[in-house]
Amino acid sequence: MNQPPVLHRRTFLRGLGAAMALPMLEAMLPARSLAAAAGTAAKSPTRMAFLFVPNGVNTTEWTPLATGADFDLPYILQPLQPYKSELLVLSGLAQDKGRSNNDGGGDHARSAGSWLTCSQPLKSEGSQIRVGISADQMAAHAVGNQTRFGSLELGLEPGRQGGKCDTGYSCAYSNNISWRNESTPMTREINPRLVFERLFANSVPKEVSEGQKRREIYKKSILDFVLEDAKSLQSKVGGNDRQKLDEYLSAVREIEQRVEEAEKAVASANSSVTNGYEIPEGIPESYEDHARLMADMMVLAFQSDTTRVCTFMLANEGSNRSYKNIGVADGHHSLSHHQGDHAKLMKIRDINRFHMQQFAYLLERLRSIPEGDGSTLLDHSMLVYGGGLADGDRHDHDNLPLLMAGRGGGTIQPGRHLRYAPETPMANLLLAMMQRMGSKEDSFGDSTGPLRGLEG
Repeated sequence: MNQPPVLHRRTFLRGLGAAMALPMLEAMLPARSLAAAAGTAAKSPTRMAFLFVPNGVNTTEWTPLATGADFDLPYILQPLQPYKSELLVLSGLAQDKGRSNNDGGGDHARSAGSWLTCSQPLKSEGSQIRVGISADQMAAHAVGNQTRFGSLELGLEPGRQGGKCDTGYSCAYSNNISWRNESTPMTREINPRLVFERLFANSVPKEVSEGQKRREIYKKSILDFVLEDAKSLQSKVGGNDRQKLDEYLSAVREIEQRVEEAEKAVASANSSVTNGYEIPEGIPESYEDHARLMADMMVLAFQSDTTRVCTFMLANEGSNRSYKNIGVADGHHSLSHHQGDHAKLMKIRDINRFHMQQFAYLLERLRSIPEGDGSTLLDHSMLVYGGGLADGDRHDHDNLPLLMAGRGGGTIQPGRHLRYAPETPMANLLLAMMQRMGSKEDSFGDSTGPLRGLEG
């Protein structure tokens, strides 16, 4: 007879102030004969993530010329060359609710506010903000009860939730892409330490306080608190699981050390302002270090099944950050109003490519983590990268710059450039993804049906 799994999928390593979820282990699967019949890969859940970039792109350096599988990656997308077989370039999708629709100016605020909601943001600077629930939160409603957190919201820039940011629109629209309901944004976390603590801290208030005190006073790693539990677990599992557990704990410790190093560097720095951007305490001065640290947090959250839904804003919409590290001293938003100036377009291209390098880093991390039966974490993910504006000067809301990576648990055939009919709603893509996550919705926003062609 088949034996039940040695470990429950929701097993945690626990200690004072710590609760560490585990990656998928062989000991969490049914007996080998049952796993072979059911398919080991089918045991891995599907994950969903959205990565947002602001201010539009240099469209001529973004879009491949050919469609289908035989296409070349343009300059901006070239950092993704090692992952081309895991990539869909999606052309032709539009976000009509980002347009004015008789509301006047404010394209930047609308582009972010409508990106995942497919709803028209109400033009308001105060408490009367209104848009709609976002696709990531619809998916979180479908699967969030199976994980510790329904969703995880990440960002790299602070942002106000009130006041005016764009032509009569509240800053809440420009600074959030995830919305719990029509009037409540899911506030992003930009501090790596707080994300780390959220992923691995115990939820018992007294233990949280004691654990934080011990880490601050005795400088202990969070792994020190779960060491006894980890040793006990290793005695119950096989050699493959022990190796996977060692690799996972090492990755957690490596990220924890990077968080600590960033905190020390910021504490010792003479200035808290770089590239025109004020750095809150504990956040790496280097944008690239910050971005990759947060990307690794997302990977850990997916690997441990702490959540299956994540949003990540690489910058707020309308961000005027400069990127001196790649030789661009001008503000990003200012450059986006290029009026056809070649020099400005080349700088936008360089910013776009730099952002793409951060996406490539995330894909490599996801692809490096096995999930059984020869599959990887990337195979069981759906990641959409892009923004709510095409050309930032014209404020186009059609033919949006959008990429999808991953195989969605075998439901997506990547390695292609798909060109859809003009004005195909982006909502169709979001609906198709929501359904793959288990949502029973048959419409979303201004959708006309789930997007076809993703499956090949």
